[in-house]
Amino acid sequence: MKSDKHSRRQFISTGTKASLALGLGGSLIACSSKAAGALQGAAWADNPLFQTPYHQTPLPYDYKALEPSIDAPTMEIHYTKHAAGYTKNLNEAAVAEKVDTAKPLEALLGEINKYSEKMRNNAGGHYNHELFWKNMRAPVSGNAPSGSLKAAIDTKFGGFDKFKTGFADAAKGRFGSGWAWLIVKDKNLLISSTPNQDNPLMPVASTTGIPLLGLDVWEHAYYLKYQNKRPDYIENWWNVVNWDNVQQRFDIAMK
Repeated sequence: MKSDKHSRRQFISTGTKASLALGLGGSLIACSSKAAGALQGAAWADNPLFQTPYHQTPLPYDYKALEPSIDAPTMEIHYTKHAAGYTKNLNEAAVAEKVDTAKPLEALLGEINKYSEKMRNNAGGHYNHELFWKNMRAPVSGNAPSGSLKAAIDTKFGGFDKFKTGFADAAKGRFGSGWAWLIVKDKNLLISSTPNQDNPLMPVASTTGIPLLGLDVWEHAYYLKYQNKRPDYIENWWNVVNWDNVQQRFDIAMK
């Protein structure tokens, strides 16, 4: 009799856990399907500017082009070692998990919950870095946004300086490794951050949206030059932001 009661309790416990697991799994699938559907139906997703391939694209400048804000050794190691590693691992995962790599990477990110942790980490790492390179250019004096993007920043954040402070706070406040972002969500600008190699296209992000500008705050992005002085890296990074690229992304995302 005691054995029967034990078996019954075990059955109820196991059944409850299974039900919870199924419920959670269902919600994750629904979440990822919703994200994928929104991505596929969005006008911005059909623009080449928002279609990332599964291979590394060449840097649009020399390793030394971003000096003194970002030093050449850091850029070379960052691109040829760290980012290349994400690309390699992403393609390995894509083969193992039978992903159609003819489609833009953004489509996979929109339903990342369907895939492995290896896929999540490396798909995010590859996408984030591909955007990061394009978001930068050689230093420009008085570097700042203009046009419709400037107007939107002024309206949303109360001016460029206040935006920079909010963005820098998100970057400095990201514990450990991660990214800070300027995104468009529901036609509005937002600042967000993600841990590790997550990004706002992933349903797992606390704030989802269309990435316009991303800042890498992993130590490998700045440690050779700045050591543990992340705030100094962030402050100098503003000199190399490619606002023309961000403006293009903004215009398309707002359509």
